[in-house]
Amino acid sequence: MVQPFASALDLAAAIRRKEISPVEAVDACFARIDELDPALNAFCFRADDEVRAAAAAAADAVVRASSPDDLPPFHGVPLPIKDLHDVAGWPTTYGSAGASREPVAESEPVVRRFVDAGFVLLGKTAAPEFGTVSFTESDALGISRNPWNRERTPGGSSGGAAIAVATGMAPLAHASDGGGSIRIPASCNGLVGLKPTRGRVTNTTVGGEGLVTSGVLTRTVAETEAVLNVLARHDPAAWWSPPTQPLAASSQTGLRIGVLTESPIPGIAVDPACVRAVESALRALEAAGHHVVDEPLPLPPSDELVGAFMTIWNLGSAGIPLADPDRVEPHNRALRDAARAIDSWTYAEAVQKTQLLSRQIVEGFVARYDVFVTPTMACLPPVVGSWRAGMDDEPMMALFNSYPMAVFTSVFNVTGQPAISVPVGFDEETGLPVGVQIVAAPWREDLLLQLATTLEAALPWGDRHP
Repeated sequence: MVQPFASALDLAAAIRRKEISPVEAVDACFARIDELDPALNAFCFRADDEVRAAAAAAADAVVRASSPDDLPPFHGVPLPIKDLHDVAGWPTTYGSAGASREPVAESEPVVRRFVDAGFVLLGKTAAPEFGTVSFTESDALGISRNPWNRERTPGGSSGGAAIAVATGMAPLAHASDGGGSIRIPASCNGLVGLKPTRGRVTNTTVGGEGLVTSGVLTRTVAETEAVLNVLARHDPAAWWSPPTQPLAASSQTGLRIGVLTESPIPGIAVDPACVRAVESALRALEAAGHHVVDEPLPLPPSDELVGAFMTIWNLGSAGIPLADPDRVEPHNRALRDAARAIDSWTYAEAVQKTQLLSRQIVEGFVARYDVFVTPTMACLPPVVGSWRAGMDDEPMMALFNSYPMAVFTSVFNVTGQPAISVPVGFDEETGLPVGVQIVAAPWREDLLLQLATTLEAALPWGDRHP
């Protein structure tokens, strides 16, 4: 019997011991999807016969293996892929009515790494069109809903992935992050979500001038660590890819912790529940021997940072093949028009500006702190559809309405620093989970894993399910 909230590590171990078949694991996921997804809309593409055939092949490999050690680490474990990424033989809709529905020819490198690690690809999860807003809603795929409260958003852009993991439709799920799209859904759904350092997990191209990277959404820190080790491989064909070593949580004491609970963008209020979650996390970390440093994060003026970020963000749909560009949603048409209105000289200056601001922030960070703690979001998960307010008059309001969700996360896409959201809070009034973000210096995911593990023990979340 496959338990719906078994961890991917436990499931992999049971498969290796021949206690559970990969076919049973896949069928258990399909049963949960059939039961729950009509009301939640996590999955946008299924190929059940193909997936079962892959699971059957994985089951045969278990029988043929002379030793369990001959199998890859996640052999037979089901995992869905976010529908902004290519899987050979499956369509990639990018959440857009304007995209082709033709199957793609080749899987992206990050997808191939999942397959190499033994995962059975389960299907594709919903994302907003081109992943440009923090709500998983689109004209093409409809509204995805938070399983803790179906009137609320699961966040985005990896909202479908988060729903799948939070409800046990999948033990874990692929996700990607260009402004918070791993960490925001993690916070909204009570999950663990780590955005790796820029360049640690490579893909076909460098997305968004290095803003974008891939990872996973999980229910435990141990799963996040284990999957990061199979994704973070040196890629000699990538634009940049430093040699990588296996990652493990550190065991350091007396770490310097910086804190920010006020919005980096003036005028955005921070919900008290989000502040309380940070305070709770800090108490646990101080009890573990770390100490808070009263030094402000050296952020540049918000208009400079947002302006440079948005110049790059405008190109979020560049290179995506469209069968019918007229069916692109209004906010993304506005982004595309804004991108086309900028000459290459101005764009290059914005990219350089982003790099200079990033250097300023990171230099100040490493001089002051070992890690930095913020709310993951400035708000609780908003009501579905609220991102559309004011769009009839100004399509760009879709982005502005997402700011409270991404105000603490997006800056670390600019700097490329690793950041993790952990679900240490829970708002009693609404019944919604609340995430806290921990940020480290580049390449110090080991510190994030250490502190996230500390919080998982001190403020356990493993028995919370929607």
